[in-house]
Amino acid sequence: MINFSSIRRVATVFTAGLALMLAACSTPPAFQVTQPATRDGVVESIVQGQVQNGNATGGAIAGAVIGGLLGNQVGGGRGQTAATVVGAGAGAMAGNHLASQQTLVWQIGVRYDDGSRATIEQTSAPALRIGDRVRVSANGIQQL
Repeated sequence: MINFSSIRRVATVFTAGLALMLAACSTPPAFQVTQPATRDGVVESIVQGQVQNGNATGGAIAGAVIGGLLGNQVGGGRGQTAATVVGAGAGAMAGNHLASQQTLVWQIGVRYDDGSRATIEQTSAPALRIGDRVRVSANGIQQL
C-alpha cells in the first residue's frame, strides 16, 4: 500500500530544498553602479572576468541538510541511517556545485571628468572601446 503522507512529506522537503539551493545560486545583476548621480568620463579599460554566483559553503550546507532530510524518509533502522548519510553527502556535493558556478562579466574602467575612477561591471559585452566618452548613470553606461 502506498503511504501518501510520506510521499507528500518528501515532496515538501524536496521543494523547500530546491528553493534554498536556488536562493544560494543568485546571479549578479546585469549592470551594477554604486554611485547615485550621472557622470561623464572616458573608458580606460575593458576586462573580461568571472564572478562566483553564490556562497559555495552555504550551498553545501543547505544541500546536506536537504539531502539528509530526504534520505531520512527512506527505509528504517540501519538502512534509514545509511540513506540519511548518503543523502546528506550527495546533497552537499550538489549544493556546492550549484553555488560555485560562475558568471562571465565585463569590468569597464572609467576615468571621470573630475579625475576620479570607477569600475562598472556588467554581464553583457559592452559596445565600447578604450578611449570612448561615456555617461554612467544608475540605468547603465552609454557612449556619448
